[in-house]
This record gives sequence, structure tokens and C-alpha cells, in this order.
Amino acid sequence: MTQLATASEPHNQANTSGSLVLKNLVMEYVPGVPVLSGISLELEAKGITAIIGPSGTGKSTLIRCINRLVDPTSGDIFFKGQNLAKLKGRQLRYARRHIGMVFQEYNLLERLSVMENVLSGRLGYVSAFRAWLRKFSPEDIDKAFELLEQVGMADFANQRADALSGGQRQRVAIARALMQSPDILLADEPTSSLDPKTSVEILDLMTEQARLRHIPVVINIHDVSLAKRFADRIVGMSAGKVVFDGPPEDLQNDHLKTIYGGEDWLS
Repeated sequence: MTQLATASEPHNQANTSGSLVLKNLVMEYVPGVPVLSGISLELEAKGITAIIGPSGTGKSTLIRCINRLVDPTSGDIFFKGQNLAKLKGRQLRYARRHIGMVFQEYNLLERLSVMENVLSGRLGYVSAFRAWLRKFSPEDIDKAFELLEQVGMADFANQRADALSGGQRQRVAIARALMQSPDILLADEPTSSLDPKTSVEILDLMTEQARLRHIPVVINIHDVSLAKRFADRIVGMSAGKVVFDGPPEDLQNDHLKTIYGGEDWLS
């Protein structure tokens, strides 16, 4: 159901269905100045959800709270039977193994090869000693080659990451995230550094791979046209709050004026 208001109240209980439930999520980098103001959402265990909104409205912070790259000030994040907001130490490390992340600036290890970067997606599954030695099983190596084939980067397996184009780097980053065998895939502005053609290719690849694996995707994206093209659901944020929640076909100019403020940018 389309909403020009706060999203519907999610379940109070920690769920086991694979959906992601955010309840009253607040994030303050400076005490008393909320970046997220009580976000409550339930995202299904399938499909592509795009988060749109102006710069500084909390889109990236929301993504980073979900995978605990930043710690929320208050609220709950239920996923796969756990409250991610309350996890610490080993429990948090184990939970993060199943949350794939694709970054705006790729976050590859530039001096390592494409293959080594993809294999780093398995670091959470091996001992600290084997991780330090970068020792991986034959099964992991086979899986990495398979993923490189799927993202169109098999011919670059032995090339250093710093020799790749932006689109190639993002393909490697997607393969690395999928190497984790994630239960959810998060992406923070994955196309903002790419040209329009490559942006479409990257989003097409992400959505294809996520649907193949039957995992949900949450994408923070600045391009509304791409959000409407690829997403099953759009969440519009303004000033740290959800002001639209619905299917792409329901997103109208009046909603965009509320999300982005004014109408000059629509012309």
C-alpha cells in the first residue's frame, strides 16, 4: 500500500521468515540531533527495495545501521530470528557473515588480485590463522571462479584490482558479497560513481543474482529513474523519516516534491 507517511508498524517479535524488520530505529551522531528519527519498516524476504531521498537524509546511515557498520542509538533490527541491534562480539561477527554489502567506492583491496578480493568474502568462515595466510579450501576457490564467471570477470581473475575500471570493480565487489552466501544483500549508492550505461548493467546484475539466490536486496540510490526501473518497492526518506512507501508505479511527482522538497529539480 502506498503511503505518504510513516510506514506501517512491523511485528514486535523477532522473526524467522527472513524478512527484515526495523522498529523505531534512531541514530544520532550528535546527541539530540537525530539522523534517523524512529524508522519502522518491514521488508520482505524477497525482492528489490530502493531507498531514495536527498543527500543527508539518512539513507546511507540506515543501510549502515542494518549491518552494524554504525551502532544505532536506539531501536531494533530483527533479521533471521535475531535482533541485530543488540548483538556484540562473536555473535555480531557471525551475523555479519550472512549480510552481503556492496559499497559506493567498491572497498576492494587494491593491491590484491580479483580472485583474492572475491575470496576475501569467505574470511568470516575461516580461522584467524587461515585468514591471515589467505588459505582457502578448493571448494571456496571453485565457488569464486563460478561467481567471477557469473559477473563477467573470469578473464580478470589474476589481475590486480587497481587496474580495473569502475564498472569492473563493482562487479568484483558484487562477487565478493555473494561469496559470503548472504541471506540479504545491501548496497550503498552502488552506481553513483558509474556512467549511465554501466549503472544499468550493475543494477541488472545485482537484481539478477539476488533473484537467482532468492535473497532480498536493499539499495540506497540517488537516481529515481533507476529506482523505478529496478525496484519492486520504493521507500522515500526525508529528514530522517519515511515519507513514502510503495510500488514504483505509485511514486508520483507530488511524492517526489515531498521527498526532495520543492519542485525545481523536477523540471
